[in-house]
Amino acid sequence: MLPCKNDKGRRDFIKKSTAIAALYLAPSLLVKAASFDQVIPQPIPKEKLSLIINGKPYNLEVDARTSLLDLLREQIGLTGTKKGCDMGQCGACIIHVNGKRVNSCMTLAIDNDGKKVTTIEGIAKGDELHPMQEAFIKHDGMQCGYCTPGQIMSAVACVREGQATSREKIKEYMEGNICRCGSYQNIVDAIMDVKQSRKTV
Repeated sequence: MLPCKNDKGRRDFIKKSTAIAALYLAPSLLVKAASFDQVIPQPIPKEKLSLIINGKPYNLEVDARTSLLDLLREQIGLTGTKKGCDMGQCGACIIHVNGKRVNSCMTLAIDNDGKKVTTIEGIAKGDELHPMQEAFIKHDGMQCGYCTPGQIMSAVACVREGQATSREKIKEYMEGNICRCGSYQNIVDAIMDVKQSRKTV
């Protein structure tokens, strides 16, 4: 079948209208592209920060938005403290700040200026494990091990704060530390062992 004249006219009309639309749109697109090119990225604000971490002084400059967890892991290289939920719910990031347990993912680094920070790397004495670390090994208080640093740091705080008076009190104190492997009974056994041994924690 031969094409009729109307088909040719339609094709010509579409070609012309497309070309005209392109001419009208081109200037606005070029203006937008130029405006994007002129955007100058602003420098990230930095704050000076002094900390004593595991007994060692640090003088740092950090992004004001940096969490204490990210500072420890990414800037200082202390990766024993784990990033779990990043919302303060799982306990994997627990450390001690001035002797108190803290969810490091939920506190800004700059809010801890001048404070003493202890991470899982700082509780042993050289090659001598902390009594709580020994107890976790003895009672198999870890399986995959991911939550273990936070569990141990909370467990130490539990004993220090006098909360390890019974299995029920320990469970209540430790409820903010999630173990996806389900080693809860073994963890309680380890804490009770340290409490009963009267070792200094």
